[in-house]
Amino acid sequence: MSDTIVPAFVLRNLADKLYEKRKNAALEIEGIVKQLTIAGEHDKITAIINLLTTEFTYSQQANHRKGGLIGLAAATVGLTSEAAQHLEQIVPPVLNSFLDQDSRVRYYACEALYNIAKVVRGEFIVYFNQIFDALCKLSADSDANVQSAAHLLDRLVKDIVTESDQFSIEEFIPLLRERMNVLNPYVRQFLVGWITVLDSVPDIDMLGFLPDFLDGLFNMLSDSSHEIRQQADSALSEFLQEIKNSPNVDYGRMAEILVQRAGSPDEFTRLTAITWINEFVKLGGDQLVPYYADILGAILPCISDKEEKIRVVARETNEELRSIRADPGEGFDIGAILSIARRELTSEWEATRIEALHWIATLLARHRAEVISYLNDIFGSLLSALSDPSDEVVLLVLEVLACIAKDAPHFRHLVVFLIHNFRSDHSLLEKRGALIVRRLCVLLDAERVYREFSTILEGEDDLDFASIMVQALNLILLTSSELADLRALLKQSLVNVAGKDLFISLYASWCHSAMATISLCLLAQAYQHASSVIQSLGEEDINVKFLVQLDKLIRLMETPIFAYLRLQLLEPGKYTWLLKALYGLLMLLPQQSAAFQILRNRLKTVPSIAFNTDQLKRASSGNPYSQILPVSEDIIRNQDSGNMHNAINFASRLQQFEHMQNQHRMHAKLQQQSRKATPSTLSQEMQKSDESRRPSPISDTTRPPSRSSWNSGQFQH
Repeated sequence: MSDTIVPAFVLRNLADKLYEKRKNAALEIEGIVKQLTIAGEHDKITAIINLLTTEFTYSQQANHRKGGLIGLAAATVGLTSEAAQHLEQIVPPVLNSFLDQDSRVRYYACEALYNIAKVVRGEFIVYFNQIFDALCKLSADSDANVQSAAHLLDRLVKDIVTESDQFSIEEFIPLLRERMNVLNPYVRQFLVGWITVLDSVPDIDMLGFLPDFLDGLFNMLSDSSHEIRQQADSALSEFLQEIKNSPNVDYGRMAEILVQRAGSPDEFTRLTAITWINEFVKLGGDQLVPYYADILGAILPCISDKEEKIRVVARETNEELRSIRADPGEGFDIGAILSIARRELTSEWEATRIEALHWIATLLARHRAEVISYLNDIFGSLLSALSDPSDEVVLLVLEVLACIAKDAPHFRHLVVFLIHNFRSDHSLLEKRGALIVRRLCVLLDAERVYREFSTILEGEDDLDFASIMVQALNLILLTSSELADLRALLKQSLVNVAGKDLFISLYASWCHSAMATISLCLLAQAYQHASSVIQSLGEEDINVKFLVQLDKLIRLMETPIFAYLRLQLLEPGKYTWLLKALYGLLMLLPQQSAAFQILRNRLKTVPSIAFNTDQLKRASSGNPYSQILPVSEDIIRNQDSGNMHNAINFASRLQQFEHMQNQHRMHAKLQQQSRKATPSTLSQEMQKSDESRRPSPISDTTRPPSRSSWNSGQFQH
C-alpha cells in the first residue's frame, strides 16, 4: 500500500547518491504526509514510516540509509502537531543509525533527529536517556562533521529539556553516574555541560543527587586538558556555593568521596577536596560526627603537603574539627580517631606526627576514660614515637604519656615500658634518654619518677643494662636543672626524713654502679659512707668503664652543682671524711690522667690542718661508722649512736652495695668464660682508649658536660 501512496520516482530519488535528489524526494514525502495528516489517514502514514524504516534506514546500502533518515525527518515535519503518536516508530531507527559505520550516515542521523526534535519539542523527552546516551558517544566521534552535528543537536536537546516539565532527573542520574568515569575529553566536556545546564534549571534538584556524580567531577580536575579542569572546577564551585545556602544537604555520602580525593596525587584535586572538607566541617554539624575519623585521616597528611595553600587550609580545618566537642553517644567514634592518630604517628612528615599527638592529647583531656580503654592499642605506638628524630615530637609524646600516667597503675606501667624500651633499644637511651627522663621529671614529679625507676631497676635481671641505666640516671640527677629540688632534698639525707627515704630508695638500685653509688653519697654528704664504698672496691672493679665514670665525676665536681662540696674543703677539720673520700678517689686514678691532675690540683688548695694522733687512728681503724671528730653540726650528730632511730643504717647499706657488686663480678666472670677470650690488660685498654680519644661504648646520656675528658694521656699508666 505504501508503494502506491509514495510514487516510485520519489522512492527512487530518495535512495539516490546525490543529496539534492534525496532532499527533493524528502520534500515530496513531507507533502504526502501533510495531506494524509489533514485527512486523518494515520494508517497510511504508519505504512509510509514502516517503508522508510525497513526498506531504507535498515538497508545494506548507505544511500538508502541516508534517504531513509531524511525521509523520516520529512514525515515528522509533515505530521506537525500529530507527530507525537508516531514517535515510537520514527525515533528508534534514527537512534540506531548513530551507530552506523558510515560517518555520513551518522551525520544525517544527527540532522534527522535535530529536525524531528524541532517539531515534537517536549514530546521528545520520553526518549531523553537514549538520546543522551547516543549524544555522549557522538561527542567523541572520530569524524569532525559528525561532532559538529552532534553539538547542534545537543544544544537543541538542552533547550527542550530546560523548558520541559516532564524531564525525570531520577531516571537520568543512574545514566549520568555510569558515564562520569569515562576518560575521553570530549565526553567529559559533554557531561560537565549537561550537569551545568541541569543545575541551572530551578525545578531540577541536581544538588540532591550530587553524591552520585561528585566523584566524577573531582576526577576531571586532574584532566590533561586545561579547559576540562576549568569547567569541572567551575561546576564544583557552583555546587559548593549552593551547599552553603541549602538547609538540606547529604554531607555524609559526599564526605566519603572528599576523603578519598584529599589523597589524590594531583595537587589541584587535593586542594579542592580539602577546601570542600573545610566547608563541610563548618556546615555539616551532627551529620558529620560519624565521619570525623575519616575526615581526620584526610586532613593530617595534608598538613604536611608540599603545596602551601593545601597546608594552610588543612591546618584551618584541623583546628576547626578539634574545636568541635562531640560526645560518643552522638556517634563520635573515639577508637576510630585514635586509630587514625596512631597511624599518622609513623608519618614521614613531622608536622603530621605533631598534630596526631595533639589529637591524642585533646581526646585524653575530654574523654579520658574512653581513651584509657584503648590504651593497649596506642601505648606501644607512643613509646615507639620516643625514638622520633624530632625533639618536638618526643616532648609531645612525653606530655601524652605523662597525662596517661597520672593514675598510679599507668604510671608504673609507663616506667616499666620505658625501661623495657631502653633495654631493647640502647640507641633510644643514648639519643633520647636524658630528654625523656628530664621531661618526665617535670611533668610527673622528679622524686616520684626516680623512686619508680629505682624500684624497678633494683630487681633488673640484665645487670649490664642496669649498670648503664643507673649511670645515665645518676648523670641526669647530677647535671639537670629540672632536678635541682631533688638534689637539694638528697643533700638533707642525714638530717631530713624525706631526704633519708629518698636516699635509701635510690641507693638500692644505684648499687648497680659503684661510681653512681659514690656520686650519690657525695651528693647526700654521706662522706664517711662514700669513703667506705671506695675502700670496699676490689681489683676487678677498677676497670676501664669504672675509670671513665670516675673521670666524669671528677669533672662534675668542678661544676657549680658541687660548689657546696668544694666550699666544705675550706674546713678540713670538720669534713675529714670528705677529704679521705676524695683522696681515695685520687689513689684510684692513673697519675698521668687528666682527672688525676684536676683532683690533685683541687686538693692542693685545701687549707693545711694538724690532725692529732687519736683522730688519725680513729679515722683509719675501728668502726668505720664512728665519728672521729667532735663536730656539733646536725649532719654529724645524726650519725651518732644516740640518734640512730632517725639515722641511715650505713652498715646495712654497705652490705647491700657489696652484695650487688658481687653479683656483677660473678656476671662478668661468666661472660668472660662464655666468650673464651683472653682480655687485654687494663693498661693496654686504657692506652687504646687514650689514643683513639673516644669514650668507651657507654650511653651518650652519661657523657660529661665537657669534651676535655678525652684529652691526650688520660688513664695512661
